[in-house]
Amino acid sequence: MLRFMPVGDSMTIGSAGEHTWRYRLWQHLCTAYGGPFTLVGPRETLHDPVTDAPTSHAYAAPGFPRAHLAGWGEGWQHMVPLIGETVRSCRADVLLVSLGLIDLGFYTNAEQTAANVRAFIAEARAAGPRVRMAVMPVIRNIRVEADPAFAEQVAHFNELLAKTVADLDEPDSSLLLVPPPASYDFHVDTYDGTHPNESGEHRIAGAFAEAMWRGWGLGGPYGAV
Repeated sequence: MLRFMPVGDSMTIGSAGEHTWRYRLWQHLCTAYGGPFTLVGPRETLHDPVTDAPTSHAYAAPGFPRAHLAGWGEGWQHMVPLIGETVRSCRADVLLVSLGLIDLGFYTNAEQTAANVRAFIAEARAAGPRVRMAVMPVIRNIRVEADPAFAEQVAHFNELLAKTVADLDEPDSSLLLVPPPASYDFHVDTYDGTHPNESGEHRIAGAFAEAMWRGWGLGGPYGAV
């Protein structure tokens, strides 16, 4: 059984009442991937905006494997200490990673964030030498439009991320850079300028699905949004 683990921040964990892009990708793989698979991770909950804590189980579509490693306000630097033991205990085969916005917004600059990417990859491989990772760059959001200095850091980090993925790619532990959804528009595909709504969930899931299909021959093309 192929074991996918979503790793991310608030865009991945989602909030109470949402489907999440994790669900959209699972739904796609149920028809596009021919073998047994599941989603794994040490967490299952959504973020509860009322309590401001990851305590909600109120998924819009609860009938899917809800496991993940994602957290509201968590970034690369938060996941580095967790990823090794999580890969080991959950026996993850493929990491689906969407991180960086929180890091650049609150914690680290582009170079420091890229260093944490390298540490993350090293820790994941130490726990699972054959683990594969599909990594999405930071997607444009409302702050990128409003804050030129932040936009510059995002662009610089995305360049460093692409270089890191190319430099560290290995035959036995493949790294795949996931092109951000070309048609993603935070005015349309989010409900607050950052967090995906239904169309945004589909576009993020579709970006991962298309990258894995084209890069690894895994699954198939994602259906139209």
